[in-house]
Amino acid sequence: MTAVPAARLTVTVVAPAHPQAREALRAYYHDIGGRYYDRPLTEAEVDGILTEDPDEDLQPPTGWFWVATVDTAVAGCIGLRYVTEDGRRVGELTRVYVSDRVRRQGVGARLMTVVERQALADGVTSLRLDVRSDPVEARALYARHGFHEVPAFNDSPYAGHWFRKSLQ
Repeated sequence: MTAVPAARLTVTVVAPAHPQAREALRAYYHDIGGRYYDRPLTEAEVDGILTEDPDEDLQPPTGWFWVATVDTAVAGCIGLRYVTEDGRRVGELTRVYVSDRVRRQGVGARLMTVVERQALADGVTSLRLDVRSDPVEARALYARHGFHEVPAFNDSPYAGHWFRKSLQ
């Protein structure tokens, strides 16, 4: 597939409560939840996830949230949460999603680049993330962007792989 033309792709910081953010997060949970349960999630199930796992910390000063659009359609999202690890501020990627209609067209790469630039601007020199085993395309994206697999840094029941990247 060819890359989405830059003129059609926009990545914007939004608050997690913004309508575009809610649309992107719903699509994210439908995608990962459907993979996990091997069936489509109901709207009620997604509502429950959004309530149980809030995203309010994905806005300054504790983080950021971006939505990617192609033309005006939501095409993906990514969150950056700041956490303290061994006395250092570390960026943790979360809610990484690219719509299947634009996967392998540069949207994920653009989201990753935006996050890395923001983390550096905020003085963060290390990023981490965890991911399940089934989204192999996500793991490939992280590897292409210089993340390397490391031992577990949390006990998330949904994580099967843990990654880090130095921004120095």
